[in-house]
Amino acid sequence: MAVLDFSAWAQARRQGVEAALAGWVPPDAPAGLGAAMRYAVLDGGKRLRALLVLAASEAVHGNPDAALGAACAVELIHAYSLVHDDLPCMDDDVLRRGKPTVHVKFGEAQALLAGDALQALAFECLLPEGPAVPAAMQAALARLLARAAGAQGMAGGQAIDLASVGKPLTESQLRHMHQLKTGALLQASVLMGAACAPQALGGRAQAALRDYGAALGLAFQVVDDILDVTADSAALGKTAGKDAQADKPTYVSLLGLAPARALAERLRVQAHDALGASGLPDVAALRALADQVVQRTH
Repeated sequence: MAVLDFSAWAQARRQGVEAALAGWVPPDAPAGLGAAMRYAVLDGGKRLRALLVLAASEAVHGNPDAALGAACAVELIHAYSLVHDDLPCMDDDVLRRGKPTVHVKFGEAQALLAGDALQALAFECLLPEGPAVPAAMQAALARLLARAAGAQGMAGGQAIDLASVGKPLTESQLRHMHQLKTGALLQASVLMGAACAPQALGGRAQAALRDYGAALGLAFQVVDDILDVTADSAALGKTAGKDAQADKPTYVSLLGLAPARALAERLRVQAHDALGASGLPDVAALRALADQVVQRTH
């Protein structure tokens, strides 16, 4: 089997997702809403969630139309969450992806509406007309995304995050918060890619991909906490040191910097082990994505 050129693989798929998003996000939405939506989504971000969808789909020889729609959908949900998280009533941040946040650029009301519209658009991407994506597959994808974004996922984790400012958390409590706030959508990205398979996966492969997504999702947040104290705002594209200023519990504040780095590495190994247990023959892109999550510098 040929060795994967991950950089070329990722670049080609990012370009495909970027082009699809540019076509999906409407420039002509009323009263300038389209401009705010496109500002929030296009020309920025690592597209990690989209790459996870596509890598998992390719590992199971999934429906490419379904996978591209799912890749766009997770990016739209992620973008909406960032727009809302940056609002003054939430994290009150002014920098995202190296540019002013949406509410700074367009005003709070327009930012709120842009986030709402992006969330709705995500589900439209999952429910195309025509025969290319079977109805049962559309329903499965929509259900996975809704669960990851709602009260038992991203929104619930954000609620815990806001309620935890200035409060000591145990490692178990911190892990639970981040499994919901950050991990749920990352894990769902993997499972949505798997749901693009033409036939249902066996229990072994499904469980392994779930474990991989859980390990990678938590690793992403651990590394985020590390970068918040070790990188500057220019490198991150967002305000560095924000968690400490807001007195938010993090893996670094709870464990210390070196133990947090060791935890990230253990989670990377767990993600690799899960892929090895999956029985799937081609998981090179998923393996490389786990490495990228832990080894990233911004």
